[in-house]
Amino acid sequence: MRHALKSGYRISSRTQAMLLGLVTAGWLSMAVLGAILAVFAPLIFDRPGNALNPVAWLGFGLAALFWAVCLLSPALAWMHWRKGRRTQAWAAMAAPAAWAAAAVTVLQFVPG
Repeated sequence: MRHALKSGYRISSRTQAMLLGLVTAGWLSMAVLGAILAVFAPLIFDRPGNALNPVAWLGFGLAALFWAVCLLSPALAWMHWRKGRRTQAWAAMAAPAAWAAAAVTVLQFVPG
């Protein structure tokens, strides 16, 4: 029964490091797109009344800071990796995906 619940398959440390490097390159390229998004983020407030809308402010914050999350999360992930905390490294690397999902969700509710 023990073997039915766990496959025992593990990805080697070298392969994980290579995958972490590929994901890092992906988030760094997304940081460039996030910087472009940050430039256009104030356009959320073009419609009258959006300056007083708290959802618009939340969407603005999520959109304007996406590039920073894309830059900081790989750095934090590699710090965890160097200390041997593999699970925390992968969790840190997933932060921009969660941030992007939150931004897309919130921006759906901003009238526009």
